[in-house]
Amino acid sequence: MQTEAEKTTPHIIVFANEKGGTGKSTTAVHIAVALSYLGHKVVAIDLDPRQRTFYRYLENRDETMRRRNVRLPTASYSVFENGNISDLDAVMAEKGEGADFILFDTPGRDDEFARHVAVKAHTLVTPINDSFVDFDLIGQVEPETFKVKRLSFYAELIWEARRTRAKTGREMDWVVLRNRTQKQDARNQKRLDGALTELSKRVGFRVVPGLSERVIFRELFPSGLTLLDKGHLGNLGTSHVLARQELRAMLSSFYLPGVKKPATLRGAKGAKELTL
Repeated sequence: MQTEAEKTTPHIIVFANEKGGTGKSTTAVHIAVALSYLGHKVVAIDLDPRQRTFYRYLENRDETMRRRNVRLPTASYSVFENGNISDLDAVMAEKGEGADFILFDTPGRDDEFARHVAVKAHTLVTPINDSFVDFDLIGQVEPETFKVKRLSFYAELIWEARRTRAKTGREMDWVVLRNRTQKQDARNQKRLDGALTELSKRVGFRVVPGLSERVIFRELFPSGLTLLDKGHLGNLGTSHVLARQELRAMLSSFYLPGVKKPATLRGAKGAKELTL
């Protein structure tokens, strides 16, 4: 049973990977909007003041709503910059008041603020592309056997954070998200599957399927629209439908509080129920 404090504390979701190009921001935006469609109050904080992709995506969404004179579910959003750890904690406390979820998008590099929120996360999402180049972020393998030989610094950091939090009864769900999956030769796919399975058992993360590499995601950024905004996307092709199915499966696999499986979302004007 949840305590009163747990009921009023926002669920923190952190999208973190020290390597760029893994789909962190795209995933974060779609989850933020999906939770908003479900009626949750969502706060989005971008920790990358240089790229600020998370912020710009939601800013584009606001501009589209103004231009088209429509209202769409969305998150409140900001960029954190020019501060220290104490300032970041203050921002989390201020913006998180009354919120159901706080989502952080982090830079694709080692960053003290990203590390700080990662160890505070209730749900930590680490997107990776399906390759051993990206796998190297969380662990290293033997070149001949492809067996895991050691954890990465990042994996050790999260492992220690989870151990520390477990002592206080506060669990962290670490999800490794396989984004931008592509067809590979069977041998390489089997090796990668085996390495991920081995490492997941060792450090306790869950491996779930993410979003494939699709042109639609790059096309949506300028308008700030997402795959959930069906009435505003025009004619949808098969690729769009498949992408939305991937999103539905991904959202369900995060096991977030207040999210049913399968995720059924209400339309932007509350006129009808729609399934992703």
